[in-house]
Amino acid sequence: MTETETIAYDVVVLGAGPVGENVADRTRAAGLTTAVVESELVGGECSYWACIPSKALLRPVIARADARRVPGLRQSVQGPLDTDAVLAHRNYYTSDWHDDGAAQWLESIGAVLYRGHGRLTGPRTVTVTGQDGARHVLTARHAVAVCTGSDAVLPDLPGLADVKPWTSRNATSAQAAPGRLVVVGGGVVATEMATAWQALGSQVTVLVRGKGLLNRMEPFAGELVAEALAEAGADVRTGTSAESVTRENGTVVVVTDQGDRIAADEILFATGRAPRTGDIGLDTVGLEPGTWLPVDDSLRVTGSDWLYAVGDVNHRALLTHQGKYQARIAGAAIAARASGVPVRESDAWGAHAATADHHAVPQVVFTDPEAAAVGLSLAEAEQAGYRVRAVDVEISSASGAGLYADGYRGRARMVVDLNGEILRGVTFVGPGVSELIHSATIAVAGQVPISRLWHAVPSFPTISEVWLRLLEAYRDN
Repeated sequence: MTETETIAYDVVVLGAGPVGENVADRTRAAGLTTAVVESELVGGECSYWACIPSKALLRPVIARADARRVPGLRQSVQGPLDTDAVLAHRNYYTSDWHDDGAAQWLESIGAVLYRGHGRLTGPRTVTVTGQDGARHVLTARHAVAVCTGSDAVLPDLPGLADVKPWTSRNATSAQAAPGRLVVVGGGVVATEMATAWQALGSQVTVLVRGKGLLNRMEPFAGELVAEALAEAGADVRTGTSAESVTRENGTVVVVTDQGDRIAADEILFATGRAPRTGDIGLDTVGLEPGTWLPVDDSLRVTGSDWLYAVGDVNHRALLTHQGKYQARIAGAAIAARASGVPVRESDAWGAHAATADHHAVPQVVFTDPEAAAVGLSLAEAEQAGYRVRAVDVEISSASGAGLYADGYRGRARMVVDLNGEILRGVTFVGPGVSELIHSATIAVAGQVPISRLWHAVPSFPTISEVWLRLLEAYRDN
């Protein structure tokens, strides 16, 4: 017999990934009682199957590549990576897929964790069914926040389920390097996992339907990453799709639309994401299951005065750091509304508006070379109707780049809005550029005018002197 219990909280958070954790942190800091519901591991996708394990896999790859570009060191790092050690390090950073520490942190802030499958069962109501069949009905006085994230999407290919393809979860948690790996896709997951597994001993073939990699960034980003993957030994095929996939005696056979047959040990599909909203009871509150949830800038679902959708589920920016940013905004808005404080979600850059989602989203792709961007690309800025000019420089023009790596190859672009001379976007591609992107984020989010950026003096000799080269190029042209 199952047990049913009804408990009231100020806030109920559905999903205990980084986004749900941050919503709970903000509402608890405001003194609101908060319940958090999780059906898998506390810490979510990022901690166990995405950001953390993928970067643990990639860090040795990038460190070795950097070391091979330094005189006096390159001869010492010509051998292969210790794949077992890299995988063990990755396992350490995922806590071997145990969430005790994350659960203890939730407890430490005073949130109440419910383990089980949570579904909306009406307005302001979430019913949690535990693995033991026990049911808890949680009611929310002020808000329910849906923070359930997204899942990998597989294409509609006949018999694909029988092939047992990899998704991003398999790619980041595999305990051995496949001898041959086909990667289908050209985005962040595809390029990062191709980089990692090629370096860890796999022979990687990348199939890209479009013209190039990383098509949401400036074109030169994908071009430089593709060149580096090819130099590392990967086979990158653009304008190519997988028409059929079968597994024969353990071997994956891919037939492309070009008529080629490719044999592999595993195949990874990195072809997009879908909202994890199919079985959370959206139909009980007048919403369609399985859909993205549109929100205003305070992250409140359109047409509702109590339901929030934070992180991937609202489809604004499918990035962990952006979801955590949204969570801070949503938590502040929930707390303000609970206490009767006016919330003006339309006030750009205010305490209750996730304005950065529209204008200043940063992202780093941890390939070799790294690609980092914030704001709009040139094409996006032009499409948005801004009067802009792109300024490009080679990062090697900064003295620090040559000291960082022999033969440094990289490129930087800033997109200048000529009305007011502020930056709408910045892109860096090259070794070590991940640590440059926050300065660009501040410039874009802060709408810092070019005239003031001249007074932000980069230290010599660092790669960040590329900022000076960009400003000089803008002035001289």
